[in-house]
Amino acid sequence: MEREGVAGLLAGAGVDARRHRRALALLCEGGWWTLADLVRATATSRRGVEALLRVVSPERSGERFRLAPEQIRDLRALLDDDPAAATPVAPHPAAATPVVPHPGAGSSLAGLGPADPVGHLLPGYGQVVERLEKLVAGAPRGRHVLDHVAATPETVVRRALLLGARFWLPGARLLCVGDHDLTSLAVKMIHPGTEVTVADVDERILAYIDEQAQALGFTVRTLWADLRLGLPPAARGQADLALTDPPYTPEGVGLFVARAVEGLREPEEGRVLLAYGASERTPMLALKVQNSLHELNLCYEAVYPDFNRYFGAEAIGSAADLYILRPTTKTRPAVAARVDRYGTGIYTQGPQSVESRPAAAGAADPGFEPGVLVGDWPKDVLPGTPRARLATWLAKPYAAAHDRAAVFVPPGLEAALPRLLLATRAGHVRVRLAEPPRDLDALAEPLSPVYRLTAGGAVLDAVRVDPPADATGRLLRAILDNAHGKLANTWREGLIRARPELTKKQARAVIGEAAPWAGEVTVLELPLHRLRDLRPAVAASLGAPVPA
Repeated sequence: MEREGVAGLLAGAGVDARRHRRALALLCEGGWWTLADLVRATATSRRGVEALLRVVSPERSGERFRLAPEQIRDLRALLDDDPAAATPVAPHPAAATPVVPHPGAGSSLAGLGPADPVGHLLPGYGQVVERLEKLVAGAPRGRHVLDHVAATPETVVRRALLLGARFWLPGARLLCVGDHDLTSLAVKMIHPGTEVTVADVDERILAYIDEQAQALGFTVRTLWADLRLGLPPAARGQADLALTDPPYTPEGVGLFVARAVEGLREPEEGRVLLAYGASERTPMLALKVQNSLHELNLCYEAVYPDFNRYFGAEAIGSAADLYILRPTTKTRPAVAARVDRYGTGIYTQGPQSVESRPAAAGAADPGFEPGVLVGDWPKDVLPGTPRARLATWLAKPYAAAHDRAAVFVPPGLEAALPRLLLATRAGHVRVRLAEPPRDLDALAEPLSPVYRLTAGGAVLDAVRVDPPADATGRLLRAILDNAHGKLANTWREGLIRARPELTKKQARAVIGEAAPWAGEVTVLELPLHRLRDLRPAVAASLGAPVPA
């Protein structure tokens, strides 16, 4: 190790040298570290930590490294000039074999970082952290095309603690705009009186949250949503608070925060909590993201540096700040003016990344004459044929009658396919995909009361079938044929037709018992696992006894 090299690195970092000094102080504790652990402990970018390690040259064993005793002595001597090093602290828990801290120099920096607003509360929730560790470990793996990076269990618990310390939660409604981190479960475990709704595009996450919430004995409402196509109607104007950890692009942050604002019951009284982080080396990227927030006329009520820690995301130090944003009187008009302009490229990687080029639908299929083109078709394809945007198609029933519809689904929006098919009563829907459907049987099963599906390459045909003959099939078909309507209302009317002895109140009670998740939602908002649950739930409602 060259002492002059370390001194030069610290001098060149200026006021940001505190990050490097903290890393050096942790190394001086003598324990083994991995690069990922040191990045996360110091909230310093991977590049920053790698630059430090090149100068320090620690001894290595596989992916782990540590300082030799003579290196520790040299570094402590170098750091003795640090005026902040006045009191020794306990070694950092991530160090595997700590040594007794030196009473001076940088050892005291090992425990000093930005103030944690709820750090003093965390020790009282050790059992919750342990439970979250198991839940996070058992959760579906993140998808890189959705920019998934898992927050640590401590981070998820601290989010819930901050919500309770800052706001009055009994009876409050929280909307999680995306929840790969399982913040919804942490909030319900700590604040059971809070009503929590999760809107997410990942079917696996929604199913996992439902499963685990039921096992824990509480309810989290889950809604399917691709935010590029809109916020689910059941989530609009309902929440007191919204929380989101979006893709870290200006487009992704802007879109997710705009949808969060749409979910607030009284935007000027609500808050949006945003997790966002950038490397200390890329302030211009952070500025672009913050500009997207300024365009929504949001007030920064608080920013907690490095509040969120992650398994991964080492390019940004495995950390992100936590923003508390307060809408103003000008926020709602700004959201309405901008929310549909973000486009589909909001991620940092994959087919829907910011840098990706929009996919082209290509030419229409000869011999298939649709009454409407749905999606972004080229202008020269079937000129004069009525067109509809995907978001509009899902938002409300198409006004004109049509027997055939052609739908283009660009790469990255395949999860919307079952909803796009249920959003019409056309006799024949032809869907152009970016690639052949991966699991046609899994898609066909919940749609079987309505469509027969066949696929030829990247083209999928959905042909409407005759209504089923059995009572369960007929009622299920009536529900799916009215996918834009409130599920409970359509179900209730169909149930009364099948069982005239039931009053409206009794029918509602039967449905609530068979499917407690069916209230105030449409079929198009249901996660795929709930679409599959519809058939047995409908059958149960038809055979249930008349309520007293």
